[in-house]
Amino acid sequence: MPSGVTLALAAGTAAALGSAMAWSVRGRSSCVFGPSAWRGEPGRKAIALTFDDGPGPATLALLDLLAQYRARATFFEVGSNVLACPDIARAVRQAGHEIGNHSHTHPNFALRPRAFIHDEFARAQETIAETTGQPPTLLRAPYGVRWFGFGTMQQQLGLQGVMWTIIGQDWRLPADAIAARILSRAQDGDIICLHDGRGTLRGTLKEDAGVEHAVRKSTVEAMRRILPDLIEKGYHFETVTQLLCPMK
Repeated sequence: MPSGVTLALAAGTAAALGSAMAWSVRGRSSCVFGPSAWRGEPGRKAIALTFDDGPGPATLALLDLLAQYRARATFFEVGSNVLACPDIARAVRQAGHEIGNHSHTHPNFALRPRAFIHDEFARAQETIAETTGQPPTLLRAPYGVRWFGFGTMQQQLGLQGVMWTIIGQDWRLPADAIAARILSRAQDGDIICLHDGRGTLRGTLKEDAGVEHAVRKSTVEAMRRILPDLIEKGYHFETVTQLLCPMK
C-alpha cells in the first residue's frame, strides 16, 4: 500500500498538473495551443474594445454609440449568426470596424477532435468572408477555451488568436458594475472583452430581438459610460490589429 506521504505527493502532483492544464486551455497569456495575444504594448493611450457572439439585434445600438464617439472596435462574430443577420454583419464592416472569427456554432472546444475544431473555424471564415467581403485575420475561441489542434488550424487558416486583458462579465453584471469593473482597471494597451450577442441566435430575428434587448441592455448602457470616461482620460480606441501592430 502506498504511504500517506506518497499519496500526498501524488495528489499534489495531480493538482499541479490540473492547474497547468487549466491555464494552458484558458489562461489569457497562454500560447500553448497556438499563437495568442491578450494585450498591446504599453506606452500609448490606446485601447481595443471587442465584442463577442454577434452579430445580432443589439449590435446596431453599439454601432450607433461607437459612431457617436468615433471609436473603432473589433467584433468576434459567430458564423451562424452572420448567416441569420447578414445585413448587420455588413453594417459592422461598412462602419469601419474589424471582424474576427468566433467559430460557426459557438461550442466549448475542450476535448473536441481536431477535425471538429478546424471545421468550426473554416465554416465561419468562409461565411464571414462571403457575407462581408473581407476574411478575418483574428480569432477568439468561445469561452476562451483552446485545445489540441488550435495551432495547426490557426496556421492553415491564417488566424491570430486573441484573448483579453479585461473581461466585462456583462453576461451577469448590471451596467453600473460592468462600467466600474472596466473603468477601474483600464490601462494603455488593454483589450477589453464585452458581448453583442449570446452565443447563437435561437429563434427568428424578431423573436431574438426582444431577448437580445434584455440580455445586452446592460452592455449598451455600460458603454454609454465607458466611452466618454475613457476619452476624457485621454484614451482612444483602435481595432485589435491596430493595437497589436501600431503604425511606426
